[in-house]
Amino acid sequence: MIFDTHAHYDDESYRVDRDEVLDALGQGGFTITNVGSSLEGSIESVLMSNDYPFIYAAVGLHPDYSASWDEDTREKLIKLSAQPKCVAIGEIGLDYYYEVPDREVQKVAFREQLALAKELEKPVIIHSRDAAKDTLNFIKDSGIREQGGIMHCFSYSPEVAVECLMYGFYIGVGGALTFKNARKLPEVVEMCPLERLVIETDCPYMAPVPHRGMRNDTRYLSYVCSRIAEIKKISVEEVERITCENAMRVYRIEKL
Repeated sequence: MIFDTHAHYDDESYRVDRDEVLDALGQGGFTITNVGSSLEGSIESVLMSNDYPFIYAAVGLHPDYSASWDEDTREKLIKLSAQPKCVAIGEIGLDYYYEVPDREVQKVAFREQLALAKELEKPVIIHSRDAAKDTLNFIKDSGIREQGGIMHCFSYSPEVAVECLMYGFYIGVGGALTFKNARKLPEVVEMCPLERLVIETDCPYMAPVPHRGMRNDTRYLSYVCSRIAEIKKISVEEVERITCENAMRVYRIEKL
């Protein structure tokens, strides 16, 4: 069974055929965590998890939406997180690729949401782009290790991956692993224990080769599994089985 630990089926790009896509995924035997980026996306993720038995939800503010963090948002996320199939706080984090929102604004929202996850005893899904040092410092200071979580769309060096593993995190791997210019990520997958890897689409983004540039969906994770199997020199079936078990462990799901 393939467990897609990070998807955005609430995205506008699925507006026309969302039901058709999700029905096909349900028939295909996939399990998915739909991850909120904004408050609206978090609400949609929870609603989707209520409508589809194979979908779970995560709620939180992506750094792009960090300027909207306030006490009202915090209270709404608490209520959403109490829903039975909400399994994580995310996607939260830091993104320094662009200069907006201001880094200090991002840091406030990240710190507060890490504290919220600790309070709620939920794992976190962390987005970190060009911000490895600050991300690791926030994780260390937050005391979130007991909750753990996933370093989503991992893009850093094997050395940073080792630190993330030390803090109890899983490494999220998606379509970027199949790109011809991927250098660090294959090294990360090679050194990381399979028991600490999870797979993800980040759909509709990051479609793997040979679908790069197209709208992504969970069915394309077979290409990511094949590449992991190639690097690890094991069967695709073993990759699928163990990464599914890992996803269930990090999200505290006892039975699918």
